[in-house]
Amino acid sequence: MVRSVAVMLMVLCSIGAYADHAPRVERARIQLPQFDQDPAPQQPDAPPSAASKAPKGSALNVNTASAAELEELPGIGPATAARIVEYRQKNGNFKKVEDLMNIRGIGEKSFLKLKPLITVTPVKADRGTGASND
Repeated sequence: MVRSVAVMLMVLCSIGAYADHAPRVERARIQLPQFDQDPAPQQPDAPPSAASKAPKGSALNVNTASAAELEELPGIGPATAARIVEYRQKNGNFKKVEDLMNIRGIGEKSFLKLKPLITVTPVKADRGTGASND
């Protein structure tokens, strides 16, 4: 509303309809917020955001990723990355991405940030086990 009134006054002043009011309008400049502008750029010395810490390219396979690669995920530090690798060594590959919540330090909230960035390879069945069709 304020913006449209200010624009209307500027237009009327520019065409001379309210020439006697022009000095008053010129002195009363109103600073209006600019909603159509891009947000301010981040400071170069600011810490990286979670989005910028995400790995580039396709989703990271948590069954094959190294601890260093896991640390690139948002919210995953060295200790959590080490727990993921240790869990994988003790329990085998993750069967589904939700199994990552079995790791101490990864709750539902953290998992929801990670879910679009991670994947697991399907666990291959052993060929030596199972019934034979002969």
